[in-house]
Amino acid sequence: MSMSPFDQMLALLQRLDEAKISYRLQNSREGAVSVLAFAPGEYWEIDFLADDSMDIERFRSDGRIHDATMLEELFALWSEPESTDAVIENDAIARK
Repeated sequence: MSMSPFDQMLALLQRLDEAKISYRLQNSREGAVSVLAFAPGEYWEIDFLADDSMDIERFRSDGRIHDATMLEELFALWSEPESTDAVIENDAIARK
């Protein structure tokens, strides 16, 4: 008999605790609970989904260290201006 997703998550948390691997739980995706597990130079995002599946992404550092000027790149990624002359078809509000 296979384990339920909840049981799988509990088993993972127990293994992380036993291995003394730092982790954090979060809910940033609808229909999922994420376990962020932290290792030197990387972290793993393990999503337990409502449809009983699991998604795993691994994020690794390239080892480069940047100074504070790098923050401008972060803000540039999230501050692209909205087009002021776009009209979206079937949109109740047309933007000028």
